[in-house]
Amino acid sequence: MAQQNFVDYVRICCRSGAGGSGSAHFYRDKLTAKGGPDGGDGGRGGHIILKGNKQLWTLLPLKYRKHVIAGPGNAGSGGMRTGAQGEDIILEVPIGTVAKDVETGEYLFEISKHDEEVVLVSGGRGGLGNTNFKSSTNRAPQYAQPGEEGKLEWKILELKLLADVGLVGFPNAGKSTLLSVVSAAKPKIANYAFTTLVPNLGIVKYRDARSFVMADIPGIIQGAHEGKGLGIRFLRHIERNALLLFVIPADAEDISKEYQVLLNELQQYNPELMDKPRLIAISKSDLIDAELQEMIIKDLELDSEYLFFSAVTNEGLQELKDKIWELIA
Repeated sequence: MAQQNFVDYVRICCRSGAGGSGSAHFYRDKLTAKGGPDGGDGGRGGHIILKGNKQLWTLLPLKYRKHVIAGPGNAGSGGMRTGAQGEDIILEVPIGTVAKDVETGEYLFEISKHDEEVVLVSGGRGGLGNTNFKSSTNRAPQYAQPGEEGKLEWKILELKLLADVGLVGFPNAGKSTLLSVVSAAKPKIANYAFTTLVPNLGIVKYRDARSFVMADIPGIIQGAHEGKGLGIRFLRHIERNALLLFVIPADAEDISKEYQVLLNELQQYNPELMDKPRLIAISKSDLIDAELQEMIIKDLELDSEYLFFSAVTNEGLQELKDKIWELIA
């Protein structure tokens, strides 16, 4: 996905519609000079609604739409006629979009299914007409309720990508190279840290025409859960992955230590990530010979299965895909 087109975070100002006023009308016709109250209720103000759309993969359409305003409800009228409801505004968003309140940071809800609709900001209630206030002691109420004001609220929308496999690793660990080799994705690849600035998705073809989706997020550094580096902005994309694939280069100074740092960052960000299946892929194995590989294996202290692979020579790639399929199938 093009970097300039991928947007996974927006802030929008939402103004829901005000409710219409109730009517304080009395029935009149040529035969009835003093009829009873027949004022109708006011219409509800327009809601602002989020709707899931599986065809979307970015929040880009909302990036430049800073203000979203729903329509007001109409006033009630005589004959107990209820006013028309205000026009609802429906914002289509990708599956995995999370809504939060700007002021409190409170999690509100997540859109998890296609065509799912959830009210983000509700419209004001319509006022009651004078018919509702008629009683044995007040047979001709002269008043009706005004409509409820609409709400003005700022909301945050965040997108969490859905993928079978999420790549986790330090910058320049070989994640993007792996994704480019096993799928048709074309992430930016260069020999410097933070080459990847936005998540990338790729469909990996497997045996017998089967496939799975792999997601590459920008590299994690120590302290990412506190906002260091690219911080927690992209860690949320890992939350919806079925398998976490830790990518650590074979020429790392201490593979076991790097793995523990990565694991700790995920745990600090969201302890529930520790319950996900994980696999360790030691990249750039073409840089070491068999003897050095054996020495590295003797020093490894890992709590998950691991494999060596090279995206340059394709060594170990099929074994890696086999193991991934075994864990997600």
